Amino acid sequence: MAVTTIDVCGKRSLSSSNPMFYFRKVGELTCFLVVLCVSVIQSVTDDGYGMEDFLKREYSLVKPYQGLGFSSSSQWDLMGTAMVTTEQVRLTPDLQSRQGAVWSRIPCYLRDWELHVHFKIHGEGKKNLNGDGLAIWFTKERMQIGPVFGNMNQFTGLGVFVDSYPNNDKDHEKVFPYISVMLGNGTLTYDHDHDGRSTELGGCTATVRNVNHDTFLFIRYSKNRLTVMTDVDGKQEWKECADITGLRLPLGYYFGTSSATGDLSDNHDLISMKLYQLTVKRTQEEEDEEEVPIPSVDDAAQFLVVVEEKGMSGVQSFFILLFSLVGLGVLGTVAVIVYGRWKENSRKRFY
Repeated sequence: MAVTTIDVCGKRSLSSSNPMFYFRKVGELTCFLVVLCVSVIQSVTDDGYGMEDFLKREYSLVKPYQGLGFSSSSQWDLMGTAMVTTEQVRLTPDLQSRQGAVWSRIPCYLRDWELHVHFKIHGEGKKNLNGDGLAIWFTKERMQIGPVFGNMNQFTGLGVFVDSYPNNDKDHEKVFPYISVMLGNGTLTYDHDHDGRSTELGGCTATVRNVNHDTFLFIRYSKNRLTVMTDVDGKQEWKECADITGLRLPLGYYFGTSSATGDLSDNHDLISMKLYQLTVKRTQEEEDEEEVPIPSVDDAAQFLVVVEEKGMSGVQSFFILLFSLVGLGVLGTVAVIVYGRWKENSRKRFY
């Protein structure tokens, strides 16, 4: 009895019950698997996440955290309260006034790269009674303790901040925890009291504290474009957080992660940092583009936010004026009484 089959590679064939039928079946199955694998690989590559072959281990930090320490052969340095365990690099414990960081020793000269950061923020404090957060860095300076999430202020390079506590600026539209992007040129100051609003290039709200699933941050820099995405909902999918074009970074900067606590605290854990080199097609004009000497962003004025100090309301001003006038009236009355008594006493001295 003859059986008609359809070859998955697009050919119609006639098979019989002889042994060759089974060989054709095996061939069809093999062809199907090859086509399926090619389709999956192509799909993953088109999405931009199939970069495993381009993992740059010298810029990556993963378990069991080899190359991290104080020996001359180490590729990463610890600083402050940062300590290594079998499960994570704990930048700061859930204690007040702690600062910790981990910094790469090797400057990065890749023009196009993608950084995946696996982190965890958790602690005993209730909502809005925890802090302060952590930061991912690509900067000219390294190993500098300071007030910006454990790193120096007026830095030169890129900072991506996971801010878990709103400071004095509690009335604006941000919902915390909040992720923001800042580009420093060596002179810009991060305004901690206003959560960096005046220097923020982009950002988003991200629920990353005390969650029962993994939280990830994705940072891609390619062709003068910075893209920040998050995977913090436990759905294993990236969501856009910030997309900034015309952002220019010099080569030879260092990757790092830092954290800080103040009067409020949390555990800030770095589980892994994986850096991938991207293969990008460029035009001849793009190839000939000169390297910038300091970080910059095109049309920086579009990101400018003027932070105004909150003024007094009309009611407050009225009562302050009223009490001031009453106070002046009382002082004037007392002065008249004192002056009258002084004159009376002066006249008595002449009799």
